[in-house]
Amino acid sequence: MTSADFYPLFGGCACRSVRYRMEIRPLFVHCCHCRWCQRESGASFALNAMIEADRVSLLAGEPEIVDTPSESGRGQKIARCPKCRIALWSNYSGAGPSVRFVRVGTLDEPDRLPPDIHIFTSSKQPWVVLPPGVPAVAEYYDRDLYWPKDSLTRREALLARIAAQQKPT
Repeated sequence: MTSADFYPLFGGCACRSVRYRMEIRPLFVHCCHCRWCQRESGASFALNAMIEADRVSLLAGEPEIVDTPSESGRGQKIARCPKCRIALWSNYSGAGPSVRFVRVGTLDEPDRLPPDIHIFTSSKQPWVVLPPGVPAVAEYYDRDLYWPKDSLTRREALLARIAAQQKPT
């Protein structure tokens, strides 16, 4: 995880029509090597910074939300620049609109967010060499084993807020 001194972090699309700011460090950064992410990104993996949606501020423009299929069959909503079509973040159905999976490559300083874990390494490209010292798992991971304690606490607070919003009045 990166130092709190680096925040906020700024990012946006290639044409700079859409700009955003990550207010605090993400909950967790994972590098996904599944075939679906390879296909969707057109690259060897996807690098996503998971963060509470209300901790990402839109500074300019308005992304277009595109409903996109996912391997789970539940889909995802990808926020794309309406002009250059760059994917800025996703909201997966499991986490809903409350958690954004920010594409690390859209940050102005993407080197600030290296992966905390490599996932779905069973389908990684054979020529991708994983760095020593970074956890890597064949499929998905147990968040309780890998996430820092403060990220787990933030997740619990987020789930409590969501539950409170869904209670009938």
